[in-house]
Amino acid sequence: MAVEFKSNICHVTADKRTYSVQEIANILQISKSMAYTLCKNAPFKTVKIGKYVRISKPSFDAWLDSNNQ
Repeated sequence: MAVEFKSNICHVTADKRTYSVQEIANILQISKSMAYTLCKNAPFKTVKIGKYVRISKPSFDAWLDSNNQ
């Protein structure tokens, strides 16, 4: 993991481990509300951090790959 500081903003670069609900919506080309519904009935691992929902990238990617065969 590398940490970069530019203009008082810290950027951490590492392999991405989670997706946001908006990212899931973009990947699947569905609405954000539909993505939240999918996460609520999640066939993949999710975690709620305060008001935010994060989706495990490995479990989502495996689920997506298994549905695209």
